[in-house]
Amino acid sequence: MQGNPMNIPPVSIAAVKEALIEQYQHPQLRHRASMLWGTRGVGKSSIVRQVAEHFDAPLVDLRLTTIEPVDIRGAIFADDRRQQTVWFPPEFLPSADQPAGILFLDELTAADQRLQISAYSLILDRRVGNYRLPDGWQVIAAGNAAFHGAVSHDMGTALADRMFHFNVQTVIEAFLDYALTKDFAPEVMAYLKIRPDKLDDTQSQLANDHLVGASPRGWEDVSNVIKSNLSENGKRTFVQGRVGAANAAEFFGVLRELKAGTDVMALLAAAAGPQTVPLLPKTLDGLYGMIYALLAAATDASRMVRALEIVDQLPETAAPDPLPIREAQTLAMELLFQKALERGLEGAVLESPVYRRYAEQRAADEQSI
Repeated sequence: MQGNPMNIPPVSIAAVKEALIEQYQHPQLRHRASMLWGTRGVGKSSIVRQVAEHFDAPLVDLRLTTIEPVDIRGAIFADDRRQQTVWFPPEFLPSADQPAGILFLDELTAADQRLQISAYSLILDRRVGNYRLPDGWQVIAAGNAAFHGAVSHDMGTALADRMFHFNVQTVIEAFLDYALTKDFAPEVMAYLKIRPDKLDDTQSQLANDHLVGASPRGWEDVSNVIKSNLSENGKRTFVQGRVGAANAAEFFGVLRELKAGTDVMALLAAAAGPQTVPLLPKTLDGLYGMIYALLAAATDASRMVRALEIVDQLPETAAPDPLPIREAQTLAMELLFQKALERGLEGAVLESPVYRRYAEQRAADEQSI
């Protein structure tokens, strides 16, 4: 793929969510539809739900590939009294007693072209047939372009000119933040931290004409597989069936190194100081594997404090090759504090001498910049 077919820069899923929230708050901007472009599994549908939840607003979610053209336009009936035919709008479209909300037209570019005509009427004119969308409703559409490797019908410039467009791409940091909130398997988070290029390999998948490849949604399924009680062979079968053979082979290769590199439970049980040093990770894989495993294990105050002590001792690791220790310490401290806030354990963190030293050093570093 040459150049930038979208002619707009990529933005993270988190940035799009914030933009849609701001748009909804502005009555005039809310009248202009927005279009989310992006590969499968990037989170387009999810953020629309989150925006609706943010305002506690009603959401009408229409997956256009599952309905017929008449489903939007409604049914036509003969009015004997008026001696005319009339359209009865479908019940799922917002009524006048629902003054505000979000109408989500998902998979717009993949829908039957006859159905798109009705959908475009809602986008362009905020009406279809005799039905008119209430003024307070925001229309958001989503779909894939042809270069995303999906079934897609071209969108004309006349329609495109009536919408705000967002070229949605998943940024690894945003995805890992999401993964933390969903309690992903630490092995998956560690692997993607080490190999962020494997989060979404759509372009490689298309170049090699492969049906199955990695996507953000796929890694969420992989996390569920890893956390399951399936046999090892079963896990391998399901993982390769979700993200492809090559991705699965590399993932399980790194997984072996993660398991062999650091015994997190032994680290948690060891005393701070000399007893901890021999157990510290000595490879990059082991380093990030330890961080995310500690994060998963820090479920109470005592384990949280012990995890901070382990992170504090990382500079003492006897690694044969240089490791990004300071970067890893910063990441681990921030992730542990974030989890502490979510679990109500922030008191234990703030009282920890280790965290106080870290916070003081970070403040000093920021002042010196």
